[in-house]
Amino acid sequence: MILSESVLIFLTTFGLNIKLPQQQLWLVVMSIVAVNIYTWLRLQLDEPVTDQEIFSQLAIDVLGITALLYLTGGASNPIIWVYLLPLIITAIMLPQAYAWYMVILTTSMYTALMAYNVPLPSIEPHMPNMDMVHDNIEHMEMLHEAHAMSDKHYFNLHIFGMWFGFVFSAGLVAFFVVELARTLKIQERSLAVARESALRDERVVALGTLAASAAHDMGTPLGTIAIVAHELASDYPSHRYPELHERLLIVQQQIDRCKKALSVMSASAGEMRAESGSIMGLAEYLDDVLNQWRTHKASTILRFYIDPDVIEDAKIIAERTLTHALINILNNAADASPPEQGIEFHASWDREQAIIKIRDFGPGFPAEILELAGKQPVLSKKRGMGVGLFLTYSTISRLGGNIDFLNMESGGASVEITLPLLHLKQDEDDSGNG
Repeated sequence: MILSESVLIFLTTFGLNIKLPQQQLWLVVMSIVAVNIYTWLRLQLDEPVTDQEIFSQLAIDVLGITALLYLTGGASNPIIWVYLLPLIITAIMLPQAYAWYMVILTTSMYTALMAYNVPLPSIEPHMPNMDMVHDNIEHMEMLHEAHAMSDKHYFNLHIFGMWFGFVFSAGLVAFFVVELARTLKIQERSLAVARESALRDERVVALGTLAASAAHDMGTPLGTIAIVAHELASDYPSHRYPELHERLLIVQQQIDRCKKALSVMSASAGEMRAESGSIMGLAEYLDDVLNQWRTHKASTILRFYIDPDVIEDAKIIAERTLTHALINILNNAADASPPEQGIEFHASWDREQAIIKIRDFGPGFPAEILELAGKQPVLSKKRGMGVGLFLTYSTISRLGGNIDFLNMESGGASVEITLPLLHLKQDEDDSGNG
């Protein structure tokens, strides 16, 4: 606004040669600059801006516009349409009551300018005095021709002023309305993402509560099964019943795995993170994840690819929940892929983030998984992996990462995971030098 006002003053004064009270006009412009400096200082505070403050800022803009118009012809100034700008902003940004207050304010200022203003210098031509006697008829004709040319010049100047006023006002209105609409859309998207995040967290909390309840309920029967399995292993020694004893040992191992899983499920999320959230090298962490997964899927073919240009000293927070999420994706891929083809594991990273791609060669993700993955648990008749993917998505999102589910054109599915890495200062990295 300040730049536009300054340009208009220069154009009117030096371009159209219209004499205006420049000192008073520049005083008004400097006053608006002072208000903007105060506004900038106010925005440095942490206190939220209220509706009353926004309306008072718009009211000050209206008073500044009124002062400028008062000094440049009042209601006869073609820029009078600029009153629509604060009115439109008020109607878009503030409650309805403030819009009516702005209507009253702008209408009052417009009405006052019709009666009170500093008139523009007279540039309208004047007819020669017809009562005067002119002996020279040629001289009289020249005066009439000069008047006609001057009258045409005045009419063109007036039309240009009206055109310029419309273009200027329309441009301002379009600019501010488009910017406001864009800002409102960004806010709506942010609110939608926040609502979706809150809903997902709500579901995660509900699943965590159910898991803790299930862990508590399953603890006693699982302990009973463990005792019975131990007694059966004693009653059927390996030297007399080798096959049965070996199967009982497998049952005992699976029971131990279930008991460990239940102990993790019953732990709180905060305790889990405190116990397992250690800083590790990314390469070491990925090796640890794959080794843990191998204990469950030793027979699955795994083709491991790593980018040769990776940063060797990249670090990551090795959370147990993240490890479980990656193992869950690897298990799903192994279950979906034919045994003879196996799965692929691609890893690449820089100092900012790591990108992990896990691909299988199965039938691909069902439509309901692709549509709702990460938003809510999905019960798939073909593959019971909806809840696991939901928890995996929530875990990676909580850590600041991103996960995408894709069906490959050549067949199979791919899960692409982006994880943020720790930022280590250069001076810390080089602390052992010198």
